[in-house]
Amino acid sequence: MTASKPSLAALAALSLAGCVAVGPMPGTPEFTAAQVSRAYDCGLRVDRGRIIARLPAEQRGRFVAANASYAVQSYKAPRRCEASERERLQQELRLGARR
Repeated sequence: MTASKPSLAALAALSLAGCVAVGPMPGTPEFTAAQVSRAYDCGLRVDRGRIIARLPAEQRGRFVAANASYAVQSYKAPRRCEASERERLQQELRLGARR
């Protein structure tokens, strides 16, 4: 049995769609932990204690666990950050610390 070319193309497109890496959802403690980790990678000062203090008590454990896992991954992360990314991270972390 031979598949037609259009169905092979559709199958290939679907399989590639599954390869897209999905990060944590914005607004979650895991997303904040990812932002903190990337900020460290970019050489920014991060007041982690202040961020943790602003999180609801039930989310603090999730943040700490996610942050620890990202810290391990950051050893392999690129250290180069553009000024625009650095500024965006600073702004997002400032906003997150105020919540």
